[in-house]
Amino acid sequence: MAQGGGVSEVSPGSVKVWVLAARPATLLVGLVPVLVGTALAVGEGRHRWGPAAAALWGSIFLQIGSNFANDVFDYEKGADTAERLGPTRATQAGLLTSQQVKTGMAVSFLLAFAAGIYLTVVAGWPIIVIGLCSIAAAIAYTGGSYPLGYNGLGEVFVFLFFGLVAVPGTVFVQAGQVLPAAWLAAIPVGSLAAAVLVVNNVRDHETDRVAGKKTLVVRLGRSFGVRMYLAFLLLSWVVPAGMVALRLTSPWALLSLLTVPLGLRLWRVLRSEYSGPVLNRCLAGTARLLFLFGLLLAVGLARGGGR
Repeated sequence: MAQGGGVSEVSPGSVKVWVLAARPATLLVGLVPVLVGTALAVGEGRHRWGPAAAALWGSIFLQIGSNFANDVFDYEKGADTAERLGPTRATQAGLLTSQQVKTGMAVSFLLAFAAGIYLTVVAGWPIIVIGLCSIAAAIAYTGGSYPLGYNGLGEVFVFLFFGLVAVPGTVFVQAGQVLPAAWLAAIPVGSLAAAVLVVNNVRDHETDRVAGKKTLVVRLGRSFGVRMYLAFLLLSWVVPAGMVALRLTSPWALLSLLTVPLGLRLWRVLRSEYSGPVLNRCLAGTARLLFLFGLLLAVGLARGGGR
């Protein structure tokens, strides 16, 4: 997923450059599914802090590895140029070589895989399948002969892996099974994670079109992207209410609806603004929206269980 913070002056190959390439702001996208899944396990009294910590470790390094992959593969495919509106990319700016970034990507995936070994001992062979598929998808997002992000599948990838895989997976490694509420809780998490990507694709749709990156926004237009963003927001707010109505959790889960004003404000910005810096702030704001929503939902789920 493409996003991150820029820097004004950095030295090629420095620690600051590596932090830039890791895109710290996007790490919230890897944190929230583990937070929500762990809250479900806490609500049922079946949480295990060791597996929870390992799941967080694995999720964060999968995100970092994916960010490195995006940095280098977008550059090699010509999608990252000096004309892009987003923050600085390390490879395109000449701050890191392609080989350096690919090495960083490999190290990140190895660190994630290390957590997967522990989780496989704890929870069994399904973790191997989940881990290998997650690494393959992170690379295939912008790499390979049919990159997902270049063929209109980016939002699907993000919704699937940051929602329907990560949340139930976090519950599974702690509770030994996927609680029914985990599938529903995964929907708003995946939706808001995908909304982060939508802002990125709305911002970059002109340069993406030139580079041949056929995102859904490029294929169907900017206005479609704005509507898709709103749809993801609405879905994220409807699901907790449905979970409460179905008595899958307590009314405390409705705390997540406190994010409605922030979400609508961000949607209005996305709808009306075209400036790169403004949309960068909208993107960072959407990542914060995801975190705040996830935190409030987690509070509710921890109190209400995952029956």
